[in-house]
Amino acid sequence: MKKCLKITFISEKVEGFLHDFVQKNARMLHLEGTVQFIEPNEVSIVACGSKENIDAFLDIIHQGFESHLPENVSVEPFLKEKDYRGIFRILE
Repeated sequence: MKKCLKITFISEKVEGFLHDFVQKNARMLHLEGTVQFIEPNEVSIVACGSKENIDAFLDIIHQGFESHLPENVSVEPFLKEKDYRGIFRILE
């Protein structure tokens, strides 16, 4: 079963965070979607994939990146509006 989530949280902007942590784990779990900093410290992720992989990805996000734990994590269902073509992208 496919599932899409919009995940937002606050985290210190860490060099390589989007690429080394978020994108790497999303690709490992065969997710598609996007990630971007929408404010200096606010991250927005749209992730779509199998229910099991989305749940695993959410667990990884909650565990944090190195010593940086996310704050104010918000998770909500998301209706897939466009075709991500099987890729997880970083939006600048």
